[in-house]
Amino acid sequence: MTKTFYAHWRDVPAEAWRWPNFSPAEIACRGTGKLLVNEAALDRLQALRDRLGKPMIVRSAYRSPEHNKAVGGATRSKHMEGAAFDISMANHDPVAFEAAARAVGFLGFGFYPRSGFIHVDLGPARQWGERFPGRETAFAAEAPPARESLAESRTMKGGGAAGVATLGAAGVEVVQEMLAETQEAILPLVPYLDALRWVFIAVALGGIAVTIYARLDDWHRGRR
Repeated sequence: MTKTFYAHWRDVPAEAWRWPNFSPAEIACRGTGKLLVNEAALDRLQALRDRLGKPMIVRSAYRSPEHNKAVGGATRSKHMEGAAFDISMANHDPVAFEAAARAVGFLGFGFYPRSGFIHVDLGPARQWGERFPGRETAFAAEAPPARESLAESRTMKGGGAAGVATLGAAGVEVVQEMLAETQEAILPLVPYLDALRWVFIAVALGGIAVTIYARLDDWHRGRR
């Protein structure tokens, strides 16, 4: 297992870095900038990235002994050997991630659902923490039976007409009340507004009737 230590990740020669989806800064110690390149571990990390086919957010990789102590890491943490990685589950399904990580050779697993990451390392084989809760499928596996287009639905058309007419009738009543309180010069308009209100009410009732008829007809045709 080849390991190379650098006092700072900026000291890594470009030609010596052969893991295209990760950078020395991502793998270096977050507290000191020091970097221990563990080639076997990085090879598995890159293999995991290739297998998953999507970006991986590395929360923690190599830790210098002093930084490991500062963050409360285990006294024999694999992070200090450059052989452990904490990976965010923000863009991964934990179940699929674990399966892929095991397939490429990671042996140690720590589950941190509250913090949103999974720890993986090169062993020995062990695991700790509670696994992430199952995630519900975002979309139905199969398309639902063909239904009447919402835009063409007679129910929606009838309901829409009823709604518009109802709002219109209510609006006329408000205007009528406002006009009734204005000067006498516009009082002759009030009777016409009253007639207009009844027109809106009639349209609303017609829309409701269409809605009821459409729903009954759909029921008889087996549409729900």
